[in-house]
Amino acid sequence: MITVRPAARFDTGSMAQLLNEIIKIGGTTAIARPVTGGDLAEWMASSPDRSAWHVALDESEQVVGFQWIESSSKLPPEAAEIATFVQVGQTGLGIGSALFNATAQAAKTLGYVWIRANIRADNDGGLTYY
Repeated sequence: MITVRPAARFDTGSMAQLLNEIIKIGGTTAIARPVTGGDLAEWMASSPDRSAWHVALDESEQVVGFQWIESSSKLPPEAAEIATFVQVGQTGLGIGSALFNATAQAAKTLGYVWIRANIRADNDGGLTYY
């Protein structure tokens, strides 16, 4: 069973580890360098009034995915950019859908009307998901 809650500072180490595994494999994210928990904490804090971050947890409370939305200077104020990362080997199990349910509600609360996903053309999983 997957549970979703807002991400917290104490989640950033696990989030970075999950994302770094995806970056190491390559091909599904535009992020090219490894990240740290500190990097993610800074990203989370960069626009607290216009972003929402959520983590998906498995039965043992381990982070198996995370998603965020935030404003972008490339978009109008009523639109948000989205990013989603799911633990390698755990895609297709409903983690992304569970995350999006929470993110969609947060988007409404933040006043966003639509969400844009910027996906690499070679990211088949991301293209299917979004």
